[in-house]
Amino acid sequence: MFEVQEKPRLVEHAYLLSIIQREEERDEAESLLQELEELVSNLGIKILKKYVVRTRKTFPGHLVGKGKLEEIVKEVGDLKCDVIVFDNEISPSQQRNWEKESKVLVIDRHEIILDVFAERARTKEASLQVRLARLEYSLPRLRRAWTHLGRQRGGGVTQRGEGEAQIELDQRMLRDKISSTKKEILQVSTRRETSRKKRHRIPLPTIALVGYTNAGKSTLLNAMSGSSVLSADKLFATLDPTSRKLTLPSGRMVILTDTVGFIRKLPHRLVDAFRATLEETLVADLLLHVVDLANPQFEEHMDTTLAVLRELGAKEKKILTVFNKVDLVHPDTARVHARMIDSEAKFVSSQEKLGIIQLSKAIDTILQGEYKLSNYLIPHDEYSLVARMRKEGCLRVEEVCDDGVRVEGTPQGRLLHELQKYSEK
Repeated sequence: MFEVQEKPRLVEHAYLLSIIQREEERDEAESLLQELEELVSNLGIKILKKYVVRTRKTFPGHLVGKGKLEEIVKEVGDLKCDVIVFDNEISPSQQRNWEKESKVLVIDRHEIILDVFAERARTKEASLQVRLARLEYSLPRLRRAWTHLGRQRGGGVTQRGEGEAQIELDQRMLRDKISSTKKEILQVSTRRETSRKKRHRIPLPTIALVGYTNAGKSTLLNAMSGSSVLSADKLFATLDPTSRKLTLPSGRMVILTDTVGFIRKLPHRLVDAFRATLEETLVADLLLHVVDLANPQFEEHMDTTLAVLRELGAKEKKILTVFNKVDLVHPDTARVHARMIDSEAKFVSSQEKLGIIQLSKAIDTILQGEYKLSNYLIPHDEYSLVARMRKEGCLRVEEVCDDGVRVEGTPQGRLLHELQKYSEK
């Protein structure tokens, strides 16, 4: 029975390749190739060469002309590379053509990202989403796995060889796996939605950390909440939303949530597959857009993140930009540049815990404007309402007096309705 496997053999040395048609694309291509190098390196594969090739016309079979193809194949052999990784998305037929010429494994950026996602997934839902993306990616590439069988038995137009028959069987099995995986995801996401609804019965403000992958979101969550969420200097270190309770300087309690990082040229299939992990952004009261200020491409990373947020329907959300890793850049030059981009942004170093208090105060101020502060005089025999305010994190001031308990807070939902009759104008 056909199974979607990891790469057929262990690869150790990679040749990275990007194909462009216009010279003005070179800077962007080199930047993306640098990002691809990080992705591949995170899989434990050594990069022996990065190469941007410009072609003046389209070559459907190999993306490049015969002369350039022979040059690259020779160089791959001389360097003893065992995998060619395209930054371009390549078709199944182009993949087969290159493997035939080079005699090494040939994959593209899409497959590398799938491998990274598979390695970083922690929860059942994330694992299922990776499986689904892999299955859908593998479906049109089954033919490559059975070309050796296709040559064993010939046939005319009306005859099919053993390989062709096996492909059809495997395609059917793969479609069945896709269907069953989608059902599993639906079951898991339903349970997660139920859990989220339970959490929202306690109307704590929710804050989602968003941003480009490796911007330091998980480290910031740890610095603010004192938790120990996985944080590593690796792309896609976090693939599952992780939530922690946080007490702000005012005493207000909030839910702080880490989310999967964004990346340029992220396959749309994966954006859709991990939509569940990004849905936290849609229900959040505030988005913290974490930006790695030390990265030379940080402006492009900001644009990518904001574009994905727009795709998700989160563009109307209140967003606070947080420039992270300020300890790694020139204190004046970098900040002046960043201020020109967003004058209201905050500057922190999650690793060194710099600017964390100032950031917490800024969040407090924003939420204070979102949640109306009200005063109530609650009778002593209704003290359970005070206890509920404290539990829900909306109690700011509590003072016991002869007439009852005078409180100040920002109640929401049903609790707000129940407190209306005790309101002090």
